[in-house]
Amino acid sequence: MTVYPTLTEGRHAVTAVAPAGGVGEEELLALAAAAESDSEHPVARAIVRAAADHPAAAALGYRGSGFSSMTGRGVRASVIGSDVAVGGPNMLRELALDTPADLSGIIREWVDRGASVLHVVRDGGIIGALRLEDRVRDESRAAVKALQERGVKVAMITGDARQVADAVGAELSIDEVFADVLPQDKDSKVAELQSRGLKVAMVGDGVNDAPALARSEVGIAIGAGTDVAMESAGVVLAGNDPRSVLAMIDLSRASYRKMIQNLVWATGYNILAVPLAAGVLAFAGFVLSPAAGAVLMSVSTIVVALNAQLLRRIDLSPERITT
Repeated sequence: MTVYPTLTEGRHAVTAVAPAGGVGEEELLALAAAAESDSEHPVARAIVRAAADHPAAAALGYRGSGFSSMTGRGVRASVIGSDVAVGGPNMLRELALDTPADLSGIIREWVDRGASVLHVVRDGGIIGALRLEDRVRDESRAAVKALQERGVKVAMITGDARQVADAVGAELSIDEVFADVLPQDKDSKVAELQSRGLKVAMVGDGVNDAPALARSEVGIAIGAGTDVAMESAGVVLAGNDPRSVLAMIDLSRASYRKMIQNLVWATGYNILAVPLAAGVLAFAGFVLSPAAGAVLMSVSTIVVALNAQLLRRIDLSPERITT
């Protein structure tokens, strides 16, 4: 089984804003952007961009201070004297907050279309929500399909809400989806799969993926990921194309076949050549001279080396895997 943590482009965009409690759209965006301004998360960058592109929100000029990250839940900061938090369902559960009635219908519609929803909380009360959407990578679609055609089950581990994760999983026909997973729980999800008797190859790129990469039978780190992920993985891909996992599998299987072929050749060669060199046919007048034996041994080495060189003929380019 192959586990993918990231199958989308990772370029979120704020596609809708729903204020509540008398707060205006521009103020909601400005508060959220101020709270997220010190975060390097792609979602935070998307919110900051949205506020910058909204003239009224940008004109407010809010600045955040005292930034703190609630891992796997959201962020919090002080903005114009108020405590502002931005996060998803896990944050709401931690803060024991319920979605206001005037937002519940809108949010349900957003979730049904597979969007991510972030709530904005000010001084303990929800003042609105943001809809963020990401696009599934065409490369991911091709990679999942090709893996399944090779008999490999594919699972997805994500911190997104269940509805969002299920929408992506359905679009990609993923075999199993783990949603609402906190970063520290990714490791336990890999352990859960292993407890079923499955061999797991985990693909990851972030700091939070490191424990899961280390636990899995094969840890595969994306080359564009963090150093911690690459240190924890057994395999590091040169790029960030998920189809490269197929190239790794194909190369591994081809290498294994070559090993078996060379082993069979070397074993068969020695079974025949060694007795001849020992004089097993001397009674028939045939004796293999030491010089001839040395030449044949060199020929055997050359055959094995040439057979291994045939691996160069395998096309490992990700582009060969198409939907």
